[in-house]
Parts: sequence; C-alpha cells; structure tokens
Amino acid sequence: MVASQIHLVRHGEVHNPTRVLYGRLPGFRLSERGELMAAAAADDLAARDRTITRLVASPLQRAQESAAPIASRFGLEIVTDDRIIEPTNHFEGRIMRVALRNPANWPALRNPRKPSWGEPYVSIVARMLDAVRDAWESTETGDAVLVSHQLPIWMVHSSLTGTPLPHDPRQRRCALSSITTFEHRDGAFVEVGYSDPAAPLSAGATDVGAV
Repeated sequence: MVASQIHLVRHGEVHNPTRVLYGRLPGFRLSERGELMAAAAADDLAARDRTITRLVASPLQRAQESAAPIASRFGLEIVTDDRIIEPTNHFEGRIMRVALRNPANWPALRNPRKPSWGEPYVSIVARMLDAVRDAWESTETGDAVLVSHQLPIWMVHSSLTGTPLPHDPRQRRCALSSITTFEHRDGAFVEVGYSDPAAPLSAGATDVGAV
C-alpha cells in the first residue's frame, strides 16, 4: 500500500524583526503569529476528515515548530528529512534591498535561470521529488504531510505542472502555512489542491526569508 495523498505544508511566519534573508541560518523560530498560522494549517488538515499517518519535516527550526501542531493533532512522530530543507542562498543573513546595492553581490545575480545565487532549481526539484516519492511509498495507508519551505514547494508545483522553473519569486503561490496537495495517478504525481488556511492572519506578516 501507499499514501492516498501527499500534503506539502509551508511553515508559518518567522520571528525576523531585522527582515534578513535567513535561509538555512539557525535560530529562526516561529513568531507568535507564525504559531497561530501553524495551528491553522493543522486545523485545516483535521477538518478534511482524512487519515494522516506520516509526518515529515525539514530540519530547520521553523519547519519543526510548524509540524508540532500537526503531530499533536494526529498523534504522530515528526520524521526529519534533510531533502526538504530550504535551498542554499548567497544572501543569507543580509537585508535584500541593502545587499542589491552592493556591487560585490552582483556576480551572484548573473544567471537568474539557474539561479546563480543559490542551489540550482533542478537540484531542488530532484531532492524534493525523491522525498515526496519516498513519503508516498513508505506510508502504508492514509496521507503523508511534509512540512517544508516556499521555494522547494513551488519547485514541486512547477515541475509537476510543467511551469518553467525560472520565475519571479514574488509570483509564487505558496503563502505562509499554505497546503499544496498531490495524488499519484497513472504513474505520476498530480496536484489536486491548494489552500491558504492562515490567510486571515497574513495581513502585516513578515515573509522575506529566502529568494
């Protein structure tokens, strides 16, 4: 048997008063609003009246904390998978609007199609799809939830829908604590849903963690 559905859940808002691009930097936890967002995602999953039997999360603190209410709601252990972590990023620890004015950083922008400032899009797709496939195959019954980050989730969406991988980061449809759902049909994963349960909490939220 395999999983019925795979839900890719993004983490909630991060406490980031200086508005840096935190990427993989340690110590970035959920804000109080982010905790409410994570709870909203757990509530949304519970309201679907589906059986969720596997919970996987990125090793980063914000993802682990976002997985916690799902673990509590469904009585699950959190399995950590490094493959669904945030991509590497040249601009980690910097404020983007300031960094872009520094000529020393301009070489990192030379090839946005790769992108030259971080992990190649094709690499993100490969590791994310491996993790999704493993979660699907290792879930004997019910659904699997993977708590990850905006760009990795968007790369899965883009790859499976045939959308070009190079893109404007401002155009991603992957809100904080959003849920993107997939099923396996006719030998391939297919996106079957997207929800934004934390939308009522999003006004004024800080979302500048990665490019």
